[in-house]
Amino acid sequence: MPGQLLQTEAIVLSRQPPADRFQQLTIFSAVHGGLLCLRRLTTKPATTSPNLDLFDEADFLLESSNQGRTWFLKEARLIARHDAIGRSYDALRLASVFAAIIARNPVHEESRAGVYALLRQTLAAFGVAARPDAVYLKALYCFARDEGYPVKQEWWRGLPPATRAAVAVVLNQPVATQTTPPPAVAGLIRRLEDYLRTHTEILLDGTPDVLFPR
Repeated sequence: MPGQLLQTEAIVLSRQPPADRFQQLTIFSAVHGGLLCLRRLTTKPATTSPNLDLFDEADFLLESSNQGRTWFLKEARLIARHDAIGRSYDALRLASVFAAIIARNPVHEESRAGVYALLRQTLAAFGVAARPDAVYLKALYCFARDEGYPVKQEWWRGLPPATRAAVAVVLNQPVATQTTPPPAVAGLIRRLEDYLRTHTEILLDGTPDVLFPR
């Protein structure tokens, strides 16, 4: 009996080290949300499935024999590659953290298209921006907002006036013209992540102390 087939455009959020002739990928689709798929490793030239890298956007043809719990990659056609992110250590680090947050949190069906668009926009910004810290703060704020959490009404309005003004500057100013010092942005990120841990169900997995030591 043939397996269930699924064709969808998606972005690679994570790649695990190869094991037992397979490499595990987590991808995100605007229609189907997060999907776990396995890519078979082969020594033959890959004519229909390129060696997908982290953050690649591709048109995937997947097959499942267990009602979609796990998908096997049959074909992939590369659409876009964000390899410019790797030129900056900070951009690569923060882009990986944001992608991991998307992978870790189930996204409501009605929010998937918006989150997919946010992910594409954020990865593009990480590839060209000189201030990946500002990109990360903007992306995390927008993700929480798009998931229905009152980050403006509750978190932002509950900040001290000076801090509230600083957040507004970072969120509203184009990344290319950011003037807020990196230590100040790091403090704003810590405040937002602390709020998300305490008042939402978004899983961050300990990122602030790793990325922005206190």
